[in-house]
Amino acid sequence: MHNYKESGVDIEAGEAFVDRIKEKAPSIGGFGGAYELPSGYKNPVLISGTDGVGTKLNIAQIAMDWSTIGIDLVAMCVNDVITTGAKPLYFLDYISCQKLDDKADQIIEGIIEGCNLAGCDLLGGETAEHGRFAKDYDLAGFCTGIVEKSNIIDGRDIRPGDKVIGINSSGVHSNGYSLVNNLLWRHKLKYKEHPELLKPTEIYSPLVEKVIKNVSVLGMAHITGGGLVGNLPRCLPEGITVDIDWDAWEVPEIFNAIQQGAECSDEEMRKTFNMGIGYCFIVPEHSVEDVMLIVRGYDSCIHTTEAWVIGETK
Repeated sequence: MHNYKESGVDIEAGEAFVDRIKEKAPSIGGFGGAYELPSGYKNPVLISGTDGVGTKLNIAQIAMDWSTIGIDLVAMCVNDVITTGAKPLYFLDYISCQKLDDKADQIIEGIIEGCNLAGCDLLGGETAEHGRFAKDYDLAGFCTGIVEKSNIIDGRDIRPGDKVIGINSSGVHSNGYSLVNNLLWRHKLKYKEHPELLKPTEIYSPLVEKVIKNVSVLGMAHITGGGLVGNLPRCLPEGITVDIDWDAWEVPEIFNAIQQGAECSDEEMRKTFNMGIGYCFIVPEHSVEDVMLIVRGYDSCIHTTEAWVIGETK
């Protein structure tokens, strides 16, 4: 005779885990999370996005530190949603694992911290213990934001001569880790020499909120997989392209180490990694200095924020 626990799923452990989450995020617990839309909107539009952290999970395993990977999960979802000018409202997570252990608690702690940094609520989630039919942990997230319909930023007003302002990344963020892990496996890169590989993805929502309140922003892009060359065009109207000045900022050393280990071209690196630029604003030339002033006065909890004019539309 066999039972569920012997098959690899411990219901009591799962219930205890949910109870621990409820202590930190009281809104969690029902079959569905409820959220009342904030007042003050005439024509509110909800913007949603979903993402994961991919194989960066392997870095957490190597470091035996799962405390920041939840921040990455929130960041990857929130940073997409805010490119429309939306304010993040709530976040939901999905955690799949072979067996619940203290990693799950660390992951949830990171998710809660990420939500605090993003200014949104952790509304609910799902933790699935799959026993021997799963390989360790996997994560996915879902975020919803809100924006006044008339204030949606969609790039339609971008014209030739507008400037692209790049905001620095906190590091590799959560893209390109299949290549990174391949280098680690082949001993072409060593985690002990590059612990910054685990540094969490910057959450840009507080900075974006300050900028769009004070400056006329025409377009925004979250620089993820595909790099600048793959993500900037996503916010450009038809017929508009962008010239990137690759010498406008100093590429962080971690990317040089990856390129040296992989022995790949500049082109390959630029379409795989953010190369030190995690987020972009496209603004009229006369608004550049206003954005720079806001960035200089901004204090991020994850890294020192810097900005450069890195390109121009044409």
